[in-house]
Formats: sequence, C-alpha cells, structure tokens
Amino acid sequence: MAATVTLPPLPYEEWRPTKDTLHLWAQIVGKVKLATTTPLNHWWNVPLYVDIRGLTTRRLHASGVAFALDFDFLDHRLVLRTDQGHTASFALEDGLSVAAFDAQLHGLLADAGVDVPIREQPFGLPMTTPFTEDEEHASYDADAVTRFWRILEWVDAVLTEFAGWSCAKTSPVHLFWHSLDLAVTRFSGRRVPPPPADPVTQEAYSHELISFGFWSGDANVPGATFYSYAAPEPAGIREQPLDPPGAHWIDQGTGSLAVLSYDDVRASADPRLTLLAFLQSAYLAGTRTAGWNEGDLRSSFCPAPGVIRSEL
Repeated sequence: MAATVTLPPLPYEEWRPTKDTLHLWAQIVGKVKLATTTPLNHWWNVPLYVDIRGLTTRRLHASGVAFALDFDFLDHRLVLRTDQGHTASFALEDGLSVAAFDAQLHGLLADAGVDVPIREQPFGLPMTTPFTEDEEHASYDADAVTRFWRILEWVDAVLTEFAGWSCAKTSPVHLFWHSLDLAVTRFSGRRVPPPPADPVTQEAYSHELISFGFWSGDANVPGATFYSYAAPEPAGIREQPLDPPGAHWIDQGTGSLAVLSYDDVRASADPRLTLLAFLQSAYLAGTRTAGWNEGDLRSSFCPAPGVIRSEL
C-alpha cells in the first residue's frame, strides 16, 4: 500500500521544454520496443514501465538477443543491457538534441547487434520534424525529470492498488509514449463496434472500457492532471457526481474527461486517499451510465461503498 508522501511540485510551463524533449526521446525508445515485441491486445506490448531508477522497456528481442533499454533518472543516462552481459549507456543532459539522442541510441543498439529500423517520425504530436533532423528540442532539466519520475513512482503505486479493487479484465499500469501518460484500464468484457478511426485506435478501443491515468499537461490542459474517461462514452456520464470537490468534467472535443488537478491532490491532507476517491467515483460514474454489473466485477479488496468518502 502506498504511504502518505510529500509530493513535489511540477509546474507545467517551467519544465515544458524538458517535457517536450523527453517525450520525443521516449517515442524513439518506444518505437524500438514496438519493433522488437510481438503484438498484444490493445497495444499492451508497446508501453514503458515505471522502474526503481526511471522508466524501462522490460525485455525486448532482436537477432536472437534479449535486451532492455532503461531511462535512468538517478544517474541521468540511457542504459542498454543484454542477456549476453553487454552494457552500454550515454548521458541524458541539457543540450542533447533529439537527433543526437536518436543517433547515439541506434549506435548503442548496433554495437550490441540488436539495432532495428523504426519510423523516424513523431506520432500524434504537434512536433513533426523527423527524429534524425530534430536539433530544436534539446532541453533537459535533470531536477524536473527526477521530480516527474518520483511522481510517476507514487502514482504507479496508487493505480496498482486501485487496479486490485476490480476482478474485471484490467491492463497493467503502464506509460504510453504516444501521450506520455501513465494509465490503467478496466474492461466490461463487451466488444463494441470499431470507432471510425485509424487501425491503432480501433485496436485500442475494440472493447468497452473505463480508463484512468495521469499526465503532466499539454497545450490543452496546461498542468499535471489525473483523468478518467469511458469509451464508448455512455449518455449522461457528465451528470454523474465526482469526488473530491475539486474534481469535474471537461469536454475534450473527442469526449468527456473526469479530471482532478495534481496540485489539488498534492495539497490534500491525504493524497493517496484523495486520488483513490477520484478514481473510484469516476469508475462508478462510468459503470452506472454504461450498465456494467459493478457488483459482480468488484474485488474483495474494494472498500465498501461510501468508506472512502467518509474518510476524506
């Protein structure tokens, strides 16, 4: 169980240049993972995972060699390790451009005999310069990155606890490099018509789901935020109540999001309990309006209805 902690600040505008650079680096590493793993449902083979020193791909395979890539946010290095005993790394530092990161990473992979071609283009981002040509994004505030990772460590623990409250099909807690958000998703088990979208999105949303996560902000929501949404979106979900008082619904253009500011959680007397209350209220909003049998999906670890609210 996650202990009560003092969560660090993460002002969006202050670390935005670093976030943009780190996001692009993560996409490069994520595309290497995509190229060296077999497919899993809902693209669960492609995310990164929070680890004890940063973020990791976990085990990958190429040319008969198992290897892993790690963002080490304590020593601030990108580390390659193989099952052949090979280890190599390079520094993550201010001034390291996306192009230079890409070149050094492929150099490490080539030296270990595990290099693979990737599509050298950002995915789903406003930045469109190919990785191999991007000299613009080269910011790295090591302190901000460490604070970001410490937040991810804490959120990962709370999301993992929350995941245990349900017996439904549930994703791992993982970081999608597409949007650099840490997420966990529950499924009702019912298949739905594919959305009118690209094949990537159709696979991700092939079944009815309620998703929960954390992201550190973007141009649309300029601040670290916890979120939840249901897909397909059930009628009336935006009229459902949320906990705690600062939580509310917003329209993202593509659908409704339940949101709670990271700063609200950080400032609360019990951040863990506050976040769990938000997650559970958003989940119940989705199950009520989508007609899930919430009681049948409830784990024995889930607190009785009203227990969390009574403790806030």
